[in-house]
Amino acid sequence: MARRPLPRILSSGSDRIARSREIARTAADSATDVLHPLITLTRGLRKLAATARARWAATPKERRGPTLFLVAACVLVLALVPYGPLLALVSVMGAAAWKGRERPVVKTGPDDAEIERLKSLYEALVPYFSVPEDPAPLFAHGGDWSGAFGDFAFDDGGRLTRLRIRYPAYFTDGEVSSRARIEQLLHAKSGRGREYLFDWDQEGNELVMSVLPALPTTIAAQRFVTAPGETVLGFTDADAVQRTVPVLAADGEKDAPPVVWRTGPRSTEPHLLAVGQPGSGTTSLVRSLALQALPHGDVLVIEGSGTGEYACLTGRVGVLAVECGLAGALASLEWAAHETERRLIAANRARQAGHPAPEDTKRPLWILLDRPSVLGHLAAAAGRPDPQDLLQVPLRHGRAAQVTVVVAEQFDSVDALSETVRTHTRARVVLGHASPAQIESVLGVAPHTTPTPVVPPGRGYARLGTGPVLRLQVPATPDPYDDATSEAHRRAVLELLPERQDAMATAIEAVPGSAPDPGLIPGATPARAPESVSPVVAPPAPVISPSAPQPGPGPVPRHAPVPAEG
Repeated sequence: MARRPLPRILSSGSDRIARSREIARTAADSATDVLHPLITLTRGLRKLAATARARWAATPKERRGPTLFLVAACVLVLALVPYGPLLALVSVMGAAAWKGRERPVVKTGPDDAEIERLKSLYEALVPYFSVPEDPAPLFAHGGDWSGAFGDFAFDDGGRLTRLRIRYPAYFTDGEVSSRARIEQLLHAKSGRGREYLFDWDQEGNELVMSVLPALPTTIAAQRFVTAPGETVLGFTDADAVQRTVPVLAADGEKDAPPVVWRTGPRSTEPHLLAVGQPGSGTTSLVRSLALQALPHGDVLVIEGSGTGEYACLTGRVGVLAVECGLAGALASLEWAAHETERRLIAANRARQAGHPAPEDTKRPLWILLDRPSVLGHLAAAAGRPDPQDLLQVPLRHGRAAQVTVVVAEQFDSVDALSETVRTHTRARVVLGHASPAQIESVLGVAPHTTPTPVVPPGRGYARLGTGPVLRLQVPATPDPYDDATSEAHRRAVLELLPERQDAMATAIEAVPGSAPDPGLIPGATPARAPESVSPVVAPPAPVISPSAPQPGPGPVPRHAPVPAEG
C-alpha cells in the first residue's frame, strides 16, 4: 500500500511559524524605535518620582509642613505667571528626558580581569583533575575553562565569591586527603582571610565553593525563648538549623538561628567540653550557660585559674558555691558525687515503690569546671587526688540524676584531661583560631569550612554528638565587674543575675516568728555535709561556702568584693 504524502499545511508549517516569528520580531523592533522617546520620558518620570518620594521620606516631620507650604506657593506662582504652566511642563519633560536617557548596564559575563582569574584557577586544577589516559580530558593545559566552571560570582574587589566546578568521574572524591588538597588550593587561589564553604556532590561530580558571611557579634546575653532542658550555646547559619528564636541585638530585634543543646534524662549528649585558645571566649560560654541554668536549677562553679571571672555569681540564689582553691574544689566535687548517688538511690526507691521521683531529684544540678588542668597540677604537687577523678560518678550517671557537667579547657592543656572526661562529654565546642587538625581532634571530624586566622571572641564550631559541625558565635557574656566591659554588656549580664541570698535572708527575718537560715547569712557558718556522711542521708541541696586557701604552692582563692550593681 502506497504511503500518502503529508498535507501541505503540515509539511510547510515550520516555515510559516519561522516567518511569523521574524515578522513579529521586526514589528517589535520598529515599535521600540518609534516609541523610544516615550519610553525615555516614562523612565525619567519614574526616576523623578522615586527621588521625590525618597526626599519626602527623609524630611523630618517638623519640616514637612513648611516644605509643603513652599511647594504650594511655587505652584501658585507658576499658575499666575504668563506661560508659567507651559514652562513648568517643558522643564519637567526636559528633566525626565535627561534622567531617562541612561539605561542600567546589565553585566552579561565576566570582564577581562575575571576571565584571567578563572583561567589561572583552571590551570592550577589541571594536575589534580586530569590523567594521561583520558582521551577527552575536561581539564587540560590550555583548555577551555567554560566547560568546567559555571555559576561563578565575584565581589567588588574582583575575588570569587561563588564557583561551581565540574570534575571527572575518576577523581577520588571519596578520600578525605584528595578533597582536602582541592579545598586548600581553591582557598589559596581565591583569596585568604575569608571563610569558604565546600559542598561536594559526589553523585553528580560537582563541587560548589561559596564564601560564607561572618556571623553577627551583636547578640548579647539575654533570656532566650527555649523549652525546659534546652540551652542556647550560640548562633549559627540560617540554613544549618531548622528553627529560630527572637533576640534583641545591637541593630534591633530579629530572629536568629540558635545552636540548642538539650540536657536531661532524654539527652544523648548530657555533658559538654569546650576547648579554645586564651581569650577565645570559653569562659564567656561557661558564664552564659550558668546564667541560663540558674532560673531552673542549681549551679556549682569551680574555677581553676583563680582569676575571679565568676565573682558576679558569688552569693546569688541558686549558686551553691564558687570555688577557686584546691581544697574547696575537692570538697565540692566530692559532695557533687555523693549528691548524684543520693539522687539515683532516691529515684530508684521511688520507682520500686511505685511512686514518682522526689522533687529534690528533679531540680537540675550544673557542675561548671573551668581549667581543671591547673587544679590537677596543684593536686599532684600536694599529693592529693585529681579533681577530675571525682567527676566519674556525675559524668557516668549524671543524665539519670539531672546532673550536667560542663568542662572548659585550653588547647595547651587538653592532654591533661582524663579519659572519663573525654569519653562522656559528647557535646563539643571549639572556640578561637585553631588549625583543622586541632578542630578535628576535639570534634572528631574536620570542619566543613576553612577557619580564618583572625576571629572575634566567641567564634568557633560546635558539634552535638554525631551531628554535623556547625559554625558558632557565642552571645557576648563578659564579666560585669571587668573595667574593659562595655556599659551595655555589663547591664545585660547584671539584669540576668538572680538576687543575692542576703536579700532573701532579710526577707525571712521580716516574717514574725521565723528564724533565718545560717547558711544564707553572710559571716555565718553554713551547714555542709561532711566527708563521712552517707550519700543517702546527705542534704539535697546544701549551701557550700568558699573554702579556705590550701597551704602550699598554687594560686590563692580570689573572692573579690562585689561592687554595687547600680
